Amino acid sequence: MPKLAAFPKAYMTALCKDGSMTVSEWIQLADTLEVAGLEWYAGFLEMADESNWTRFREEVEATGRSIPMMCCSPDFTHPDKAFRDAEIKKQKRWIEMTEALGGGYCRVLSGQRRPELSIDEGVRLAAESIEACLPFAEERGITLILENHYKDDFWSYPEFAQEADVFCQLVESIDHPNFGVNYDPSNTYLAGEDPVELLKRVSHRVVTMHASDRYLAEGTLEDLRREEGGAEGYAKRLRHGEIGQGLNDYDTIFAELKSKGFDGWISIEDGVDGIDQLARSVSFLQKKIGEYWP
Repeated sequence: MPKLAAFPKAYMTALCKDGSMTVSEWIQLADTLEVAGLEWYAGFLEMADESNWTRFREEVEATGRSIPMMCCSPDFTHPDKAFRDAEIKKQKRWIEMTEALGGGYCRVLSGQRRPELSIDEGVRLAAESIEACLPFAEERGITLILENHYKDDFWSYPEFAQEADVFCQLVESIDHPNFGVNYDPSNTYLAGEDPVELLKRVSHRVVTMHASDRYLAEGTLEDLRREEGGAEGYAKRLRHGEIGQGLNDYDTIFAELKSKGFDGWISIEDGVDGIDQLARSVSFLQKKIGEYWP
C-alpha cells in the first residue's frame, strides 16, 4: 500500500528565504498530520550546515516518521559543460544529503527550456548528466526520480522536458535500476496536455508521486502558456489548491497506478493556505488510497 508524505509548500519562504520558521518547527507542525513521512527540500536554510542533517533525521524519526524523498532542482541542459559539471556536483551532494537523512529517493530534473536548445540536444545533455550521477546514487542505495515538472521557482524558463513527448523521450533514454519517474499530475495541465495520458505512457516507470491539485486564478491555460516563458518562477495565474477540489481525476490516476503494482510514496505538494488545508488533503488521499489499496 502506498504511504503518504507531506511537503511544506505553505512555508517555503519561511524555511528557505527569511528563516521565520525553523525546520524543527515544521517537523512539530507536521506531527499533527496523519502521514508516514516528510518530503525534504535541499534548499532549507538550515541544511547548509551539515551538522543539522543527522539532527533533523533524529527529530523526524522521533515523531514516528521518516524522510523518504528529497526535492531538488538540477539544471542539466545548460550548453556550457563546466556549468553542467557543477550541477552534477551539486546533485551528488544532494544524494549524500538524502542518504544522511535516511531517504531512498532524490529528485532530478532535465533543466531549463532554453530557446536555442533543440529537443535531441537537450535530451542528450540531460540524460548524460543524470547518468553521470547514477553510479554515485546506486552506491548509496538512492533512486533518482525524474519529475514531469513545470518550472522551478527560481528559473527563467520552464522545464525542458515539460511536454509529454520530450519527457517520455528522456525517460526512455535512461535504463538503470536506480532511476524512475516521480509523477505529478498537475504539471501536465500546464503543457496543455492530459495527465492521465502521460501517466499511461510512463506508469510502468513510476516509483513515487507528487499529489497535487491546481486551478487557474484567472484566464485560461492558453493564457498561462503565453506568459510562462518570460518571468522567473511560477506564472501568476497558477495556483495550488486543496487536493480533490481541482482538475485532477484521482480515481483514474490511482486505478492506473494500482494496475501497475505501484506501492511507493505519495508526497502531498499542496496546502499553500496552511496546515488545515494540508490536513484536508491528507484525509482525501487516505480515503482514496483505502479505496484502491484496501
